[in-house]
Amino acid sequence: MIGKFEPKIKSSLKSFLLFFRLPILSGFLIGTSFIPFPPWASFFCLVPLWLFWWRNPNPKHCFWGGWVTAFILTLIGFYWVAYTAYEFGHMPVPVALLVLLLFCTIGHLHFALAGLVWAWLVGKHKDSLARWVPLILLPLLVAMAERYFPMIFPWNFGYTWMYSSLPFYQLAEWIGFEGLSVWSIFTNLAFLLPFLKKNREKKHWKPAVAAMGLFVVANIAGHILVNRVPDPDRKVNVLVVQANIGNLEKQYAEKGWGFRSYIINRYTKLTEEGLNQNADEKIDFALWPETAFPFQLHANKLEFSYARQLISFLQEKGLALVTGSYSKDIKQNKTSNSLFSFNPQGEMTNPQYNKTLLLAFGEYIPFGDRFPILKTWLEEVADFARGSGPSIFHQGNIRLGAQICYEGLFPEFSKSLADKGAHLIVNVTNDSWYGKFSEPYQHMYMTLARAIELRLPVVRSTNTGFTTAVTAKGEIMARSPLYVEWHHLYRIPYLENPPRTFFQVYGIYLVPALLWLLFFITIGGLFYRVQFGKH
Repeated sequence: MIGKFEPKIKSSLKSFLLFFRLPILSGFLIGTSFIPFPPWASFFCLVPLWLFWWRNPNPKHCFWGGWVTAFILTLIGFYWVAYTAYEFGHMPVPVALLVLLLFCTIGHLHFALAGLVWAWLVGKHKDSLARWVPLILLPLLVAMAERYFPMIFPWNFGYTWMYSSLPFYQLAEWIGFEGLSVWSIFTNLAFLLPFLKKNREKKHWKPAVAAMGLFVVANIAGHILVNRVPDPDRKVNVLVVQANIGNLEKQYAEKGWGFRSYIINRYTKLTEEGLNQNADEKIDFALWPETAFPFQLHANKLEFSYARQLISFLQEKGLALVTGSYSKDIKQNKTSNSLFSFNPQGEMTNPQYNKTLLLAFGEYIPFGDRFPILKTWLEEVADFARGSGPSIFHQGNIRLGAQICYEGLFPEFSKSLADKGAHLIVNVTNDSWYGKFSEPYQHMYMTLARAIELRLPVVRSTNTGFTTAVTAKGEIMARSPLYVEWHHLYRIPYLENPPRTFFQVYGIYLVPALLWLLFFITIGGLFYRVQFGKH
């Protein structure tokens, strides 16, 4: 019986690959144009998918074409999900691979939804509409879907430009990395136009040539823009420690099964090494990563147990410290993922900051409070208390914007820190669940991107790497190796009174406002043509 079905299976697979060859190509081009790859196809990666939609303006075909593209790009760009399921969820390798395939099916459905909406709006009327209407809707719907569709890991086309080091990314000071992404998406339209012609003569490539000319101008503007960033008038010395604590040791410590003294001793040992190597310099504070301290810290219980050991070390060294740790939120009766700030006397300088933006399926279960049975089914997933919002720490005269891991991916969160007067954004992270490839690079650049939008330095302390810092001009300082013990003294320049950037005041609202304005103009043209034009 198997032999009879085999030709049918091969035939079906061949037909599928042939029919969806253009969406498959787009998925490959997008997936290989995101970090850690250069943005080599960012300006034309959507062209094959849009050609497929244009030739098959059927809602079902457009939806599945977008889904195929999303599946392929997710498989290429986010394959580390399998490693996370294996390492964090303790799943067998085959199950972890199934988790990856499941994530690929739902992870970036915004491409499929954009295709569905495009076909629903223009499919029946495409040939009778003014040509600009369906054309503008292609990039417009993709850009809007990218912005508004919920993603666990909210990437976009803009971040890879910073990874490429082209001055173009400096324009994020005006329009943010979301704006760079929208720019990239709309540039694809210029490369689509020649393929809609029956014969692709040189004159049909004029829009693409013009788009690339504009890109050159944008790079020149970026170069000018970064040179106009005000020179810093202050400097902060931050001793950052990367202790490379394995996941097993961290889990045992969290559950009270040992390793707590071992972990504290490793952090204090590395910190002391850093102090000794920089004995001739004043160190403003040391920085330990997310959940580095292996015991719950509480402001009113610092005289007990391991907290006493930490405070004694700070007092002995005369060292201020910012560290991640677990704590307890009494009101919510839940554990919190928190950040603490101590002065050289071992006193807390501010109330603790509890992480506000939690990672779905890592730090909470969506709808878990409404449907408690979900917590029973997913016992391995933590259920943390949610913090009350962005917070500022004070270390002497330095104002630190407190940021834990995932929160660095959201411009709105970092903007709030800048609005509160932060001199420096402090990001603590634990990326040990994601392996050595792709994700550490993706997460690092997406976090450092906030420095360009707000022209504020960012210092990033991680458990396993990448630990680094970036200046307000986007100059990335020393970067740690992955999965090694490491410490480094960062001498970070900053401004005592940092000016507000255009993005901080206007740009964060400008791009979505322009997208909605263009959407209503285009829908108006669509409605007018359908109602009063030729059919």
